[in-house]
Order: sequence, then structure tokens, then C-alpha cells
Amino acid sequence: MQTVNPTTGKKIKFYPEYSLPKIDSILNRTEKSFQSWRTFSFKERGLLMKKAAEVLRTNKDQYARLMAQEMGKPMVQGQGEIEKCAIVCDFYAEHAEYFLTLEPVHTEANKSFVIYEPLGIVLAVMPWNFPFWQVFRCAAPTLMAGNAVILKHASNVSGCALAIEKIFKEAGFPSALFSNVRVSSSKVKDLIEDPRIAAVSLTGSTQAGKSIASHAGAVLKKIVLELGGSDPYIILEDADLENAVEACVNSRLINGGQSCISAKRFIVVASIFKEFEGMFVSKMQLQHMGDPLEEGVTIGPMARFDLRDHLHWQVNRSIKQGAKLLLGGKIPPGPGAFYPPTVLADVRHGMLTYQEETFGPVASLIKVADEQQAIRTANDTIFGLGAAVFSRDIKRAQRIACEDLQAGSCFVNDSVKSDPRLPFGGIKQSGYGRELAESGIREFVNVKTIYIK
Repeated sequence: MQTVNPTTGKKIKFYPEYSLPKIDSILNRTEKSFQSWRTFSFKERGLLMKKAAEVLRTNKDQYARLMAQEMGKPMVQGQGEIEKCAIVCDFYAEHAEYFLTLEPVHTEANKSFVIYEPLGIVLAVMPWNFPFWQVFRCAAPTLMAGNAVILKHASNVSGCALAIEKIFKEAGFPSALFSNVRVSSSKVKDLIEDPRIAAVSLTGSTQAGKSIASHAGAVLKKIVLELGGSDPYIILEDADLENAVEACVNSRLINGGQSCISAKRFIVVASIFKEFEGMFVSKMQLQHMGDPLEEGVTIGPMARFDLRDHLHWQVNRSIKQGAKLLLGGKIPPGPGAFYPPTVLADVRHGMLTYQEETFGPVASLIKVADEQQAIRTANDTIFGLGAAVFSRDIKRAQRIACEDLQAGSCFVNDSVKSDPRLPFGGIKQSGYGRELAESGIREFVNVKTIYIK
């Protein structure tokens, strides 16, 4: 497995795939470690999870640099990602016991209650776009619940995978409780079918989710899926446009636009469309694209050349279908998988940038007549991860978010983001199950009823 620096196109390091005997040995050691770990108290687990947070913060710059080199994330964003990982470790260290405490239930029995038991080894199949956060978002609650984790990370961030494994070792977690297994995607099916694997968590594309879900379903194993998205942002006629544009541009370009919950379709009512369009394009033009290791860079290269080329194909195809190019849309000369901030207007139903997820710095502007058409357009998608609505009328915007938008997370006057305190996940082809908050830690436990008479 070869890692490549997307800024220069130069190879970084080759990582050999693990052999079957090595994988078997790792699974045996992880299973043994789980049997011990499940007996640890929440306080004992929490102390180690707090230590993991310390390791993350101590080495923040080192990990941010590694992400910049392997997948092109600007340093300041990488530093923020590591801090968020530390926050989720602290959060579950402090709240896991409360979330999973015994719950008495009044019945005809002398005593009845519900307890939450760990399931065993959870296979985490994780993507490259947030190579630390996606893993810790899964691992922190999973480990605090008493489970073990086997990580199958994206091959282009193999260095990040090893670094994460070392974080848990340095924090003092039992040996092999969290283990990195370096295998190709074709071997994931074998891992899922292994009787030592109890459940699966996948963050990735909708196509990958369908494949993983079919394998897990065949052996009746619990699975949580966080998949693609084409998040709509509705901008109503009474919106604070400066706030809306700021939030929309930031969301569209975070991580170079390579985020499932970044804004992708901007649905603007006709009466303010031109004003929004002008402000939006101006803000997109201000972004500094360059080497992610350099100070002041807000958008680095895309993570891989094939991803850049596919995004460019989507843009060109949409232009041929009638979209109007307002900004960007051209592959810059020179090395690196760079793609400029790009804005398309006159985007309509049937165009690729309307129908498909655009995983890169491409914004689709869609003009609608009124609120009702905005809602219909927002929901006109196979995805349902996040959505946002901008309006000075908070009651109106809240009603739309609560009653009308079809998504797992709906934000008012702000960009969609994940937060350890709030459940995170999608509906429709954006997946099912939840991560984070109380809902997330309860995904990979046995909800056991006890009835005593």
C-alpha cells in the first residue's frame, strides 16, 4: 500500500499488506484483550481515555503534519481535528458511565432492570478525509463501552493509522485492544465474516456502505453506516446574508470540500439570489490554495488525483447539461492534485452536480421561487445527512428544520457540524445508526433485560 503526497505527487512510503497469519494473530490478541478490558470499571477506562487525549494534544503538530502530507489537509485544520479528537476522548471518559448505567424498570417482578454490556470486537472501516477524527469518533465511545476495536483504515493514510494505534499504546491501553489491520478493501468481507468480529462501523461512500451492509447482513452482525451526503442549505429572503455566506463558504470548503456534511447545494430564493451569488463568489475568490504545510493556506490539494479528475468530470458534465460556470472549473498547471474553488449557477434537477455528491470544492447554486419550492428542492435527493436553513425569523426556520427537512441533522443559521454532545448520522442513502452522544455509545452494546421474581 503506497502513500502519496497529493501536494507534490511524490511517493511517501510503501506499507506491505498484512498476511493472513498476522491478521489471525492480531484478532486472537484483541479477543484476549477484550475479555480483560470488559471487566475494567468506567473509572479505569476513563483514566486511560483521558491519557489518550493528553497524547493527542502533546503531539498535535506532528499529527497535523502527517495529515497534510498524506491527504492534503491544511495545518490549521489538522490541528483543529486533533483537538476535536481529544475533546471526544474527554467527553466519553466523563460521561460513559452515566450513559450506560443500570436502569431500573417498574414491572410486576420483584426486580427488573436494563443493563448495557459490550458486544466484543468492533471492526471500524474508516475513510481518509478526516483520518484521525473519524477513527476517534468511533473508537472513544466503543472502547469506553468495554469493546475492542480493529481498524481497517484507508490505504492512502496508512501512516495515520499507525500513529493512532501508537496513541492508544502510549496512553496505556491493554495490548492489542485497539489494533490496526492493514488489508485491501477486498479483504474486508473476510474480516466481517470472522466469528471474532461482533459488529461493524463504516464511514465512507454510499456504494461502500451497500457492500459492507450486505456482508454484515449475511452474517447478522450489527452495523452503523455514516455515508455520503449532498447537504442542502436554504437561504430565505429574510436571511442575514453576511452570516449565511460566511457559513456557506466555510462549510463548502472545509477540508477542501471533502466532507460528507459540507454544504453542497445552495438553494436561494429568487428575490435575493443575485445578491447572494455575488457575495458568495467574492468570498470563494478570497481562499488561498496552496501547500497545506504553509501558513495561511485555507485549501490544499485534493487527497488523490483520481478524485480530482472525477470531480472535474462532474463539473464539465454539468456545464454541458446547462450549468453556468461562475468561478474556477479548471485544473491548474503544475504538480499536485489541486482543484480551485468552483461555483456553478443555474444548476437544475438532472444535472450531475444536483444529483450526485460532489466531494471537493464545488458549489452548486440553485434559484427557487419561494420557501415551499426550496423545501422540495432540498429534499429532492437520495441523501439525508445534514441540512441548514438561514432566516432571521427563528420560529419559521425552526419549523422548517423540525418539520420539513429530511436529514439526520438540521441546523439553523449555522453550518452543519458534528459535536460529541449531539447524535450524528443520516437517513436515506446517507446511512443508518448514530454516532456520538448517548445514542452513539449505545450502538455497540447488548441492551439486556433482567427480570427477577
